[in-house]
Amino acid sequence: MRKLLVVLLVVLVVFNFAKIKIQFWHAMSSKRMEVVNNLVKKFNETHPDIEIIAQYTGSYAETLTKAIAAYRAGDQPHIVQVYEVGLQTMLDSGAIVPVYKLAEMAGEDFDWGQIIYPILRYYMHEGKLYSMPFNSSSAILYYNKDIFEKAGIDHPPSTFKEVYEIGKKLVDMGLVEAGITFGWPGWILEQMFAYHKQFFANNDNGRSGRATKVLFNSDFGVKLLSEWIKWAQDKVLLYGGREYSANQAFLSGKVAMLIQSTSSVGSIQKAATFRVGTSFLPRLEGYPRGNVVIGGATLWVMKGFSKEEYAAIWEFLKFLLETDNTIYWHKGTGYFPVTNQAVKVLMDEGWFSENPNHLTAFLEILSGDNISPETVGVRLGNFVTIRDIEDEMLEKAFQYKGSDIEAEARKLLKEAEEKANKVLKEYNEIFK
Repeated sequence: MRKLLVVLLVVLVVFNFAKIKIQFWHAMSSKRMEVVNNLVKKFNETHPDIEIIAQYTGSYAETLTKAIAAYRAGDQPHIVQVYEVGLQTMLDSGAIVPVYKLAEMAGEDFDWGQIIYPILRYYMHEGKLYSMPFNSSSAILYYNKDIFEKAGIDHPPSTFKEVYEIGKKLVDMGLVEAGITFGWPGWILEQMFAYHKQFFANNDNGRSGRATKVLFNSDFGVKLLSEWIKWAQDKVLLYGGREYSANQAFLSGKVAMLIQSTSSVGSIQKAATFRVGTSFLPRLEGYPRGNVVIGGATLWVMKGFSKEEYAAIWEFLKFLLETDNTIYWHKGTGYFPVTNQAVKVLMDEGWFSENPNHLTAFLEILSGDNISPETVGVRLGNFVTIRDIEDEMLEKAFQYKGSDIEAEARKLLKEAEEKANKVLKEYNEIFK
C-alpha cells in the first residue's frame, strides 16, 4: 500500500510539472476581474495540461507599461491585455507574436471572418490580425428615463442642439445640476471625429502610413469644442473626470445624461435607482455621417517562448472566442459579443429584446460607415501620452469663463495639437 501511494505521488508530481503554465496580465478590476477569473478557471478545468495564471496588473496604461518593461528585462508575460491606444506601440515594440501566426504555427486555417467586422478591422495590420479581440466597446448615450418623464421629454436627444435644449430645460426646472457628462473625455473627442467622418490624424489616421501629425485643430474641431465650452458655461455639461469617474454623477442624479463606454451598461443598470435608457451618440448638425470606433482592449502575445507554450496560448485564445464563452463575457461585462455566431445566439434566445440597452452599441457600430478610412480608428505612436494631452485640453476648455468661445477653442486646440505633434515626432524618430 505504501509503495502504491509513493507511485501515485510521483505520478501526480510529474503530471503537475508537465503542465504548461501561461502568464496572463490584464487590467480588469472589480466585477470584470471576477468574470475573467471564471473564464480562466473553466479553461484550466477543461485543459488539464495547461494552466493559465491570470494576474491583475493595474490600469490599462500601467499594464501596457509594465509589459514592455518586463519584455526588456526578459521577464515578460505570455499574454497581455492592451487597450486600443496601445496598438501602434505594440506593433513597434518588437515584443509580440501576431495572433495570425499562432494559427499558422498550429497548422490551422482559422476563420477570422467570424469576428465582428469593425473589431477585426481595427486590429488588422497589413491585412492580418495582430491581437485577439477580447473586450471591445464603443461609446453610447445613457439617459435617466425618470427625469426625462418628469420633464415631459419622451425621447433622448439625437443632435447637439437637442442635447443643449434638453439639458438647459432640466437645469432650469431644477431637476439636475447639469444636463450631461462624459466618461473618457479624450476618447469621446476621438469618437466624435470618426462619428462625423473627420480625420483625427494624417495618413488616413495613421493607417496608410505612420501618422506624423494630428488634425484636431480643424474647422470641425473648433466647432465641436466651441459647442462643448458653451454647454459647460451654461451648466448643460458637467466635467466628471477621466475614465469611469463620470458615472457617479449620472448615478447620483446630478446629471440626466452620460456619454460612456458600453462596457458600463451592466454596472450602471445594477447600481441605478432609476430607469436607464440608452441611445446612439448625438450628432453635430451639418457634417457627414461616419461611425463610432472601437474602444476596449485586445490580447497580445509576447515573444520569447517555446512552441509548446504558443500552442497552449492558441488554445486559450480560441477558447475565449467560443460562442458560450463570448456570450458569458458579454453578459457579465457589457462588452461586445465579438463573434457573429454569438450575436446570432443572443438574438435567437431573445437576450437583446429583454435587454435593449445591451443592443444599442452593437446597432450603432454596425449602422454607420464601416468603409471610409476616417472611421477605422486612429493609430498613433505614444497614443497614451497624446490622449493625456487631449484630456488636459478639455479640462481647460470646460473651465473657460470668457465670452470669445471660438477663439479660446482654437487656441486650446492649437496648443494641444503642437504638443501632440511633438510627441509624435519624438516617437517617430525612434522608429525611422
